[in-house]
Amino acid sequence: MSESKTIKVAKINEVDILVIENGEKRVAIKPICLALGIDADSQRKKLNEDPILSSTTVLSTAVGADGKLREMVTIPLKFVFGWLFRIDSRNVNEAARDSVLKYQLMCYEALYDYFSSYADFVEQKQRAIEQQLDIVEKAKINFKNTRGILEDAEKQLKVLRQFSYSDFNIERRQLKLFPEEEMN
Repeated sequence: MSESKTIKVAKINEVDILVIENGEKRVAIKPICLALGIDADSQRKKLNEDPILSSTTVLSTAVGADGKLREMVTIPLKFVFGWLFRIDSRNVNEAARDSVLKYQLMCYEALYDYFSSYADFVEQKQRAIEQQLDIVEKAKINFKNTRGILEDAEKQLKVLRQFSYSDFNIERRQLKLFPEEEMN
């Protein structure tokens, strides 16, 4: 059996929040409850009644803040954030209430960002596609117009290249750039 290692990850209201590593990172719930001013036994009961968290709650041995080995109810670190999100901010002590509310707001924003990010991506992509389609359509119209101008210019160039000295003399010594039918 490997030895567990305890790491202090935070301090809330002068209470150390510990992660116990023994192959899995786990967090003791009692120090968090003390820091928030909520009843640890009540939270343990809620954890045991929860359909997801109940299967993750175990007793872990770790060094307590007093340096002695203690058995503590723990949950995996990856579940702590959801557990904290569900704590009713009205039940925490006044000193911790603002922090809990800010944390819960961050959770709402993180959930929104996570679940809406694909929709945001699709929306932004669709807007970009629509803008690019507009550019392509305008380019096609410009290309069509420019192709017509190019064809006319090439016809005029052909006429000019075929214009001879005798045509020049017939036209009374004037180089007519545009035939009469195209002048109107």
